[in-house]
Amino acid sequence: MDPFNRTLKENPLQTRHDMEQALIALTAPVYRVMKEQQTPGRFHLADSGAVYDRGRRDVEGFLRTLWGIGPLCATKEKAREFKEYFDAANEGILAGCDPDSRYYWGQLNDYDQLFVEMGALATYLMLTKEHFWDTLPQARQTQIYDWLMQINQHTIPNTNWLFFRILVNTFCERAALTFPHEQLEKDLAAIETYYLDDGWYFDGYENQIDYYIPFALQYYPLLFTVLTPDQDSRTVAEYRKRGAVFAKTFKDWFTSKGAALPFGRSQTYRFAQSAYFAAAAFAHIEFEDFSLAEAKHLLLGNMRHWFGQPIFTEEGFLSVGYHYPNLVMAEGYNAPGSPYWAFKNFIVLALPESDPFWQATPAVPTFEAKIRNPHSRMLLVHDDSGEEVQAFTCGQHSHEHAHGEAKYEKFVYSSTFGFSVAKGGVLAKQGAFDNTLAISESDTYYRTVFGYQDYQICDEYTYGRWQPWEDCQIDSFIIPCYPWHLRLHIVDTQRAVNLLAGSFSAPDYGQSLLETDDELRYRCDIGTIGLKTFTAPAALELTRPEPNTNLLFDKTVLPQAAYKLVPGRHFLLLGCLGQAGTCTNVPELLHARLEGVELIWQSGRQEQRVTLKQLQSE
Repeated sequence: MDPFNRTLKENPLQTRHDMEQALIALTAPVYRVMKEQQTPGRFHLADSGAVYDRGRRDVEGFLRTLWGIGPLCATKEKAREFKEYFDAANEGILAGCDPDSRYYWGQLNDYDQLFVEMGALATYLMLTKEHFWDTLPQARQTQIYDWLMQINQHTIPNTNWLFFRILVNTFCERAALTFPHEQLEKDLAAIETYYLDDGWYFDGYENQIDYYIPFALQYYPLLFTVLTPDQDSRTVAEYRKRGAVFAKTFKDWFTSKGAALPFGRSQTYRFAQSAYFAAAAFAHIEFEDFSLAEAKHLLLGNMRHWFGQPIFTEEGFLSVGYHYPNLVMAEGYNAPGSPYWAFKNFIVLALPESDPFWQATPAVPTFEAKIRNPHSRMLLVHDDSGEEVQAFTCGQHSHEHAHGEAKYEKFVYSSTFGFSVAKGGVLAKQGAFDNTLAISESDTYYRTVFGYQDYQICDEYTYGRWQPWEDCQIDSFIIPCYPWHLRLHIVDTQRAVNLLAGSFSAPDYGQSLLETDDELRYRCDIGTIGLKTFTAPAALELTRPEPNTNLLFDKTVLPQAAYKLVPGRHFLLLGCLGQAGTCTNVPELLHARLEGVELIWQSGRQEQRVTLKQLQSE
C-alpha cells in the first residue's frame, strides 16, 4: 500500500511509460478493493451520498476506470502486459451485464446515472474489440448488448448525455449490431444546436459555459471522429474543424505550467480539465494557431500539477474535492467514485510509442496579457510570468447545481487564489464572499449575483446589471489592471441595505502588511492580496471565513469592505489586489475616480482611463 499515493507525485510524467505507471498507480488501489470485496464490476470506497443510490455509486467508480483501462489495453500486446487489470475489467463487465449475476448492474430508469457510464463502457468495447468483444460467445455478447440498449429505450437529458447514446450506437454500428439509426442521427442533430463558434458549445443551457465544453462537447466528438465507421461523413469533418480551432482560445484557461482555472461545476474531476488535449492528440487533430507540442505541455503539466496536490485518501483513492478532500463544494452527483472521470486523459495511451504525440517535445504556449472570449463570456488576464490566470466573467448562470452563484457568477476567478463557496446562509463568514458583492437588509442572510438582467464582455472590462430585489438594481463594472482590478458598483435602491465587498482569498498562514482606514494588504508564499476603497466603507477588515469554503485552501483570510446604504443612488468604487507569486514589489493604486462616463486611475507612473459606454445612455 502506498499511503496517499505519494509515489505518484514523483512520477515525471514525460513518457508513455510514465503515463502507464500513473494510470496503474491510480487504478491499483480501487481494483485491490474490488478484489478484496469480491464484487466484480463495482467497488465501495466510502459512504458519502449522491443523488443516486449506493449500488449505482459503486458501479460508477468501476465503469469510470474503463476510460483508462481501455486505452491502456487497446492492443493485444498491452492487454497481455497488463493482464491483471484487463482481466479484472472484463470480469467486471461480464458480471455487470449478466442478469443472473448477483452483481448485475440492473434495469435502468429514465435519466439513470448509469447511462453516463455507458460512454466509458462503449469506448472500452471499441478500443479492445478484437481481443475482448470478438472473443466472447454470442450469449455473453447478447447480455452486454441488451444492457447497453436500455439507453435507447429511456429518456435522457438533452445535454452532453446525448453523446453517451451516440457512443453506444457507434459501438453497435462497428460491431454490426442492430440499433436505431434514426436515434443516432437525431442525437447528432441535437448536438449541432448547441454549437456557438470557434469550437465552443454550450451544454444544453446557453448561460452555462464551463469545463463540460472541453471535456465533454469537444472530447466526445473527437472520439467519434476516430471510432465511427463513417469516416467520410460531414459530421466527422465538422468535428475535426471545431477541434482544430478550439485550442487557441481554450489554452487561455491555463497557466504556463499547466495549472488550470478553477471555475464552474464538477471541479472534482480535476485533471479532466486537460482531457480535450488528450482527445485531440488521439484524433490527430491539426490545430489552428496552436501545436501538438503545446497540447502535450498543457496536458502533462496539468496532470503533474494535480498529482502534486493532496487529492488522495490514505488508501490512495481519489477524493471528492478540489485541491484537498472537500464535500462542501461538491455537486449532488459527486459520489466517492466520481473523480475517476479524470481517467479520460489516458486516451493517449491508445497511441503507440511511435506516435507524433509521444515524440513531440513539449512547448509552453504564449498568452496575451488580456484577451476577450465572448463564447465563454470571459475577459482573461495572464501575468507576465504566465503562471497566473484570472478570468473576469459576467453573464454566466447555473440554475440547479450546488453553489451555482459562487461557481459561475463571481466577478473574477484565479488559478492562484481560487474561489470560495458558502458553507452556510446566515453569517458572512459562512458565505465566504470573495470576489463578489453580497447584499442584505440586515447583518445576516446575504445574497450575491444570481442571474443578470443585462451583461456585456467588453475589451477592457465586464459589465452586468442585476437585481437582488425588484426595488434594488446594481450595475457592476469590473476593470482588470493586473495585479489590481477596479470595481464600480452603481446601486439604485428603494430600501436600506448592507453590502459586503470581498477581494481575493489567500491561505491563513501569511501576514498582514498594511491595515489603514482605506486599504488592506496581506501576503503569504503564494502571493499578495488586498483591498483599497475609494468610497469610504463602514468597516474594512481582514476576515476569516469558515474552514473548507475555498477550493484551494482549507483555511483562508479575506479582505472585506462593509457598506451601509440608505435608499437612493450610490456609487461605490474600490480596487482589489491579487498578485500571484513571491514578488514583493506591488504597484501602488494611487487614485481612482469616475468623471462622467470615464473611469480614471493611476497604478504606477501612468494614469489610465476607460470609457464605460453603458453609462452614456443614462
